[in-house]
Amino acid sequence: MTDVVTAVHARRVWDSRGRPTVEVEVSTRLGHRGRAIAPAGASRGSGEATDLRDGGARLGGLDVRRAVANVTERIAPALLGHPVGDQPGIDAVLDALDPSPTRSDLGGNATVAVSLAVLHAAAASAGLSTWRYLNPRPTRIPRPQVQVIGGGAHAARRVDLQDFMVVPLSATRIDEALEHVAEVYLSVGRIFAERGPALGVADEGGFWPAVARNEEALAILTDGIGRTGLVPGVDVAISLDIAASEFERDGRYHLASEDRVLDRDAWRAVVERWLADYPVVAVEDPAGEHDPESMRAFTDAVGDRALVVGDDFLVTDPARIEAAAATGACNTALIKVNQAGTVTRTARAHQAARAAGWSTIVSARSGETEDVSVAHLAVGWDADVLKVGSITRSERTAKWNELIRIDDELGGLPLAPFPIRSVARR
Repeated sequence: MTDVVTAVHARRVWDSRGRPTVEVEVSTRLGHRGRAIAPAGASRGSGEATDLRDGGARLGGLDVRRAVANVTERIAPALLGHPVGDQPGIDAVLDALDPSPTRSDLGGNATVAVSLAVLHAAAASAGLSTWRYLNPRPTRIPRPQVQVIGGGAHAARRVDLQDFMVVPLSATRIDEALEHVAEVYLSVGRIFAERGPALGVADEGGFWPAVARNEEALAILTDGIGRTGLVPGVDVAISLDIAASEFERDGRYHLASEDRVLDRDAWRAVVERWLADYPVVAVEDPAGEHDPESMRAFTDAVGDRALVVGDDFLVTDPARIEAAAATGACNTALIKVNQAGTVTRTARAHQAARAAGWSTIVSARSGETEDVSVAHLAVGWDADVLKVGSITRSERTAKWNELIRIDDELGGLPLAPFPIRSVARR
């Protein structure tokens, strides 16, 4: 008997930044259920699916009652009786209800929560974990990329760069990799404590950047790795989410924390020097989303020794990924299901990156919850890397711990090799 959707229920829940978001539960004729919560980003590309917020005075205009109502009143009736295992068909219904790329009518928070809930319900109907439903025989676990110091929109723009992250390179298993990350996190915490004062944490759980310049955070993170006894660039390396769209205007880069304005060439020289002086293996959005010339120049200059990752520049859009690959911009795609608005569109973006010969990073957002969907997507799609923020705060550790459980269920798998193996620095 074909299992079909019999109910779609939406409710308002809360994310890690104290903001409302949308949770959806899908029920089927054979008694199975799937549930998912939509995340939200602090910095967003202009072309991505966006949350529908209510506006007005309530909760600073951030309430989601309209998005919840859209699920209940518009989406649910259109899905009743549809085969739950037909993910492309269900996502096509969502596309037809709101064909705008940014989901300006229904809200990306509505469509992504529905689409993910359908995926989980389909997996439950098949008697499988979601990751196994997507990939019956995984051969590896995605390598973690973990925030240690936050910045940009994640930390009141105390510094310009958004994330100072680490990637464990020499670890071969997920438990060892996260142990290396935890050692670095604690080490960097001791450095900040020595410097004083402690200033709390950023949106995704990393340390608040109590520094005067962007490069100072890089130096502290490199020192923190070294103090653990791990070798910077060999055992643990650095990954930067620059999120340059947040400070690029008309091809000029405004470093507010340093009171500097740089043209394209000068800005690129700064980032290239960081890659020469510090053990950096990846740079995400080193140029603004409307500066493809610089993205191509960065990829040409450093793409042989670092991942050049497109986030705001690509917004998990298959067409944008194909276009960027054709022009030589980027060599890695950041994959965010809520940027695309549905599971099917996200899967197509991942496939487009693979077809281009790129690496892939499945990523969470700054406004997260206990939902662990991204861990299942990363394993199910055979991503190279999983990025979910820091190794602190329960909305982050929920994803890392789910990855550990998946690995345990599989009997222990090797981590995916990181495309850049070693960038040791003096």
